[in-house]
Amino acid sequence: MHMITDWLAGLSGPVIYAVVAALVFCEDALFFGFVLPGETAVVLGGVLASQHHVSVYWLALAVVLAAIAGDSVGYEVGHHFGPRILTTRPLRRHQGRIADAQELIRRRGPAAVFLGRFIAFFRAMMPALAGGSHMRYRTFLLFNALGGLVWGVGFTLLGYFAGSAYTQVEHTVGRALALVLAAVVIAVLAAWHLRRRRAHQESGTSGQSAGGLRDAP
Repeated sequence: MHMITDWLAGLSGPVIYAVVAALVFCEDALFFGFVLPGETAVVLGGVLASQHHVSVYWLALAVVLAAIAGDSVGYEVGHHFGPRILTTRPLRRHQGRIADAQELIRRRGPAAVFLGRFIAFFRAMMPALAGGSHMRYRTFLLFNALGGLVWGVGFTLLGYFAGSAYTQVEHTVGRALALVLAAVVIAVLAAWHLRRRRAHQESGTSGQSAGGLRDAP
């Protein structure tokens, strides 16, 4: 994960927006979420925003628009190709979860589009299944936009605040470590000073005792 974050951090601001938005778009439009879930890309983008590589506001906007556009393309794919896409090689291993997604559409109707946005596999498949079930596009778009807005802003802020919290903890730990080291140094110096003073007093007392013995008749 750190390697991906470091790679993204090395890109320019506009390219970071484009990469994160493209990953979100491809997850919904091309089932790319099987490789890298879109929410992972969004959270990483939020972390970079907390480090001031990009603006959290523009990033959230790019994510929301990419989510809505990607779902719309996925809907059209399902609408035009129907059940045929479910028999393609990448999806043959997921027939059980596809059946669960279809059942969710039957039970919840358009609300399944909104709910599916928050489950990784459903997020990738729900638009195509909605299109294949001939759900009205206007209805689909409404719930798609609501889900994209809540999900996009939510996960962007999650990454942003997680990154900010990590930075604060890092600074706090660094400051605490400095205080501990300073306390240790002060304690060592104080112990050394007290030991030296005690040794000086003991040597002075010994000198006075010896002088008293020499003066005695």
